[in-house]
Amino acid sequence: MKFFLDTANVQELREAAAMGVLDGVTTNPSLIAKEKRPFRDLVDEICRIVDGVVNLEVVATEVEGMVQQGRELAKIAPNVVVKLPTTSEGVKALRILKAEGLKTNLTLCFSPTQALIVAKAGATYVSPFLGRLDDIAHVGMDLIRTLRTMYDNYDFPTQILAASLRSPLHVVDAALAGADVATMPFSVFQMLIKHPLTDIGLKRFLDDWQKAGVSL
Repeated sequence: MKFFLDTANVQELREAAAMGVLDGVTTNPSLIAKEKRPFRDLVDEICRIVDGVVNLEVVATEVEGMVQQGRELAKIAPNVVVKLPTTSEGVKALRILKAEGLKTNLTLCFSPTQALIVAKAGATYVSPFLGRLDDIAHVGMDLIRTLRTMYDNYDFPTQILAASLRSPLHVVDAALAGADVATMPFSVFQMLIKHPLTDIGLKRFLDDWQKAGVSL
């Protein structure tokens, strides 16, 4: 499974990259706006930090605008993936950008039928939003399991990017369900490595070492 951070904060990205397990980043207009920096300056820095996929999202809603913006975003760096909404206009834009050799991520996917159309159209990634489905009393992880079965049935190369993950348990469940990518906030990423028994055990080791008065 690949780990993407769902952030546009460069400090968070540097911290995750230092661990050597960061495979990419997903941004969106809300995350970019939160940083209060000029767009190009910010994404140029993100592309330098992340040695992997950088997802940048269009803000147009019509196919012509999406295609134009997608082309401009793809020029920023060779690791850019163009994020498009899972709408009929987004799928039309996907087909045009794919024909030009650009990678795409169809975001805000909430149903198997949407994901099936996205895969048939040739998206590089599809992003089902699990947490938001949980919020309306659906089991978001069921969508991942359904997509894994459908895509395997027909050998679709589209990668399943489990989005809107809100806890370490979400990450584990996504891995068990066969998601290709888990994208999460930095706070969730930090929790993946933490365990109270690790902290307790380390403290005990260090206390015993100090009591013994030995040194390396």
